[in-house]
Amino acid sequence: MACGTAVLTSNGSSLPEVAGDAAVLVDPTSVAAIAEGLATLLESPERRAILAERGVERARRYRWSAVAERTIEVYRWASTPAASADGRANV
Repeated sequence: MACGTAVLTSNGSSLPEVAGDAAVLVDPTSVAAIAEGLATLLESPERRAILAERGVERARRYRWSAVAERTIEVYRWASTPAASADGRANV
């Protein structure tokens, strides 16, 4: 998505959340669904262009530096005595 290419991806796991409306989502266990998704992209230059544009915009939300910062925040929070077993801070 970050390089401006239309994306076809799985509709399972966390991929729909990551891709949002910037990709064609298909059942990864269905050859027919994958073929249909690819055909959609191959036969529609307009659809590819829209997805490519949305993908670049969507990819801007995901930066490795932001992932690292959030991970450090979670580690710091989890290592404080205020962190409880149920995942809520004790106040």
